[in-house]
Order: sequence, then structure tokens, then C-alpha cells
Amino acid sequence: MSQLPETIPLWVGIPVMLFLIMGSLVTLIGALGLYRLPHFYQRIHGPAITITLGTGCFLLASMIFFTGLSQRPIVHELLITAFVLLTAPVSAMLIMRAAVYRDLRNDNKKSTENLLDSAKK
Repeated sequence: MSQLPETIPLWVGIPVMLFLIMGSLVTLIGALGLYRLPHFYQRIHGPAITITLGTGCFLLASMIFFTGLSQRPIVHELLITAFVLLTAPVSAMLIMRAAVYRDLRNDNKKSTENLLDSAKK
């Protein structure tokens, strides 16, 4: 394993710092949205949207940092970014769709129970 240099070049340090701060803020905003919004359908949007942007910022910072340290392009993070960009929105959509079907099924049970109750009277 290579040793870390004592100083990081300025052209590496500033973008890495900016991307890490931006990714942290975006992730914090998503977490606050998850905590503060009242309904499930509202709460799912915060993390679903911010996980993609926050992870992208962290991965860009990682790519710039390790490219600057090794003096050659490091593109492993591009594969991770592509995977996150493809899977995060799809998984959020599937979770929301499952919640919609659950709510519809519960509404059908309630309407059937109400119909049976009114028939007994």
C-alpha cells in the first residue's frame, strides 16, 4: 500500500473539499426531510433524490483525490456511480409502489367491512 503524501496538491484539495461539503449538506438535507415530513409518500422523496446526488458528490471527491495521489486516472468510482444512478431511483419507485398497493388493499378491506356492517343493520 502506498504512503499518503504529507501535502495534497491544491488542485486536488479544493475540489475534494467542495464535493465532500456539498455531498454532506445534500445528505443532511435528505435526512432532515426523512425526519421532518409527516407522511410516508413525502418522506420517501427526500432520501430518494438526495442519495443519488450526495453519493455522486462523494464519489467525485474520491475519484479526484485518488487520481491526484496516484497521478493516473482512477475510474472505479464511475462504475459505482452508474450502479447508484440506476438502482436508487428504481428501488425508491418500487418501495412507493408497494406502499400504494398496501394502501389500496387496506382501503378495499375497510370499504368491504363498511359494506358488511351496513348490510347487518
